[in-house]
Amino acid sequence: MRFKHLPLTLALLLLIWAFQTSPTLVEIAAGVAVFLFGMMALEQGFKAFTGGLLEGLLKRSTDRLWKSLSFGAIATTITQSSSLVSVITISFLSAGLLGLGQGIGVIFGANLGTTSGAWLMAGFGIRVNISAYAMPLLVFGVVFIFNRSKTLNGMGYVLAGIGFLFLGIHFMKEGFEAYQQSIDLSQYAVDGVAGLLLYTLLGMVATVVMQSSHATLILTITALSVGHITYDNALALSIGANVGTTITALIGAVGANIAGRRLAAAHLIFNIVTGLIALLFLQAFLVVVDITSQWLGIAADNHTLKLALFHTLFNLTGIIVMVPFIGILVEQLETRMRPRPIKLDEPKFMSETMLETPGAALEAARRELLRLFRRAFSLIAKVLNYETGELRGAIDRTALGSAPASVTVVDVDEMYRRRIKPLHGLILDYMARLGVKGRRAQQLVLLRVASQDLVEAVKDAKHLQKNMVRYLASDNAEMRAEYLDLRGHLGLLLHQLDQLASTAEGSDEDLAMELAELSASIEENDIVNNGRLDELIRSRRITPEEATSLMNDNAYSYRIAHNLLAMARATFQPFESMDAELREAIELNPNEVHELLSKPPPGKAGGEKTAR
Repeated sequence: MRFKHLPLTLALLLLIWAFQTSPTLVEIAAGVAVFLFGMMALEQGFKAFTGGLLEGLLKRSTDRLWKSLSFGAIATTITQSSSLVSVITISFLSAGLLGLGQGIGVIFGANLGTTSGAWLMAGFGIRVNISAYAMPLLVFGVVFIFNRSKTLNGMGYVLAGIGFLFLGIHFMKEGFEAYQQSIDLSQYAVDGVAGLLLYTLLGMVATVVMQSSHATLILTITALSVGHITYDNALALSIGANVGTTITALIGAVGANIAGRRLAAAHLIFNIVTGLIALLFLQAFLVVVDITSQWLGIAADNHTLKLALFHTLFNLTGIIVMVPFIGILVEQLETRMRPRPIKLDEPKFMSETMLETPGAALEAARRELLRLFRRAFSLIAKVLNYETGELRGAIDRTALGSAPASVTVVDVDEMYRRRIKPLHGLILDYMARLGVKGRRAQQLVLLRVASQDLVEAVKDAKHLQKNMVRYLASDNAEMRAEYLDLRGHLGLLLHQLDQLASTAEGSDEDLAMELAELSASIEENDIVNNGRLDELIRSRRITPEEATSLMNDNAYSYRIAHNLLAMARATFQPFESMDAELREAIELNPNEVHELLSKPPPGKAGGEKTAR
């Protein structure tokens, strides 16, 4: 915990020292602060402005490695925020929407995308009076920020962020130019290997303190442009900034889930390998930089652009070297970094950082509901006197209708309190904090209803248990046979739903057909509607008291099956596959809605009211 606050402590001490030492240093420090604030505003703006755009692109752009690399590079270039791209990637990894290999590809590409900032600064920032553009951007940005429209608000943060970036660069440049008149920092340059290692370390420390490799690079380019540091030392600073940014990622991953920690480890490995390559083959890179500079028309003494070119080249080399080993890297990370056991009262997929990416957060909530279903599956199976393993895998369907070896009573309230309620509460709390609109709001409603359906099924199982235990051992063979049928039908439904939950990522048409067949089976097995109950009463094979119990328990059985099936429709399909079904549901005409609402649910006649 102390180490986590170390960068802030160092930053505050440096600022205090700067304020007491020189007004010029204060101007440089203010420039860094304004620049960092601009990056924060820019990131905030892109979160609001892009909304689901980045998420949608990420879903469609990671099925091939080259697409993952391209997405990481392009998204980081546009947003100028590798942290934003990393947050989205970690969210998708946690929700199971991306594999670790795909996430690593995005992070590798993001590293290349961060080099665009150095090009913009070296080619534009230090040669143009960008402060003239900063003020109008800030004015328009603030006007848009106070607009209620999410898009305009996001655009306001983007404009204000760019304005603050320009203003920060201007302050840094002015500060270094003024500082040059009083002291020449280049006299502290260190040559050779010692200088290479020293300035690499300084680049790492500066990045950890400022929590931004962008800021370190901009500061380096600004100092280089006015001659405060040498070209060789600037190269070492850029290498240090590249390695230092992974340290900030590691600090941020301390409280992350296993997906975030694995990705942070991959990021660290990549940047360390890339940094070592740059250090070991520095002279070779300088030759390539000189040759490429001549080909691009970069002047021999234009060290700022050559620094940007060097930064791009060694990151690109790192990608070329590491890409063939991604498969091995994934295997080692998954083998050596294993997740800790998940407690009953904690989520597996949902995390706080995912709330910033609604698409991934919705998918995480859906997967948590699948976990909740499996807990409900086990509880209802025990109520029916089945072993959980008995209903999983290949089963003999005829055996499901046979009498259990022994009839036991399950404490449903205790199991519900320990295994169902804590996770259900976490899911509801998580969904309540999801700010979604449009189609995603419809998906969120489906999930809320599905969670309630699942809980209602468990509560109905509690009511069903009382007579189920009694009549499974009844002297009346007819009643015993009817309850064995109720038990068998529910057992088979649980088995089929469990199989669908495990294979729901397959064909949507097959899944819809399976669910339709299960729905038809539920209606066929309803002994009130199919006339079976009336036949038993007329033939005097059961007493009026037994008929009442059977009718009520048939209603409980029907509601359990109906609620489980409704839950399955909402949670077994990934949301991208449910779009057509959602549109069809939304487009019901008023007459259809009235008919659905006015029709009484089958099996409820004479049924006892579900206890809440």
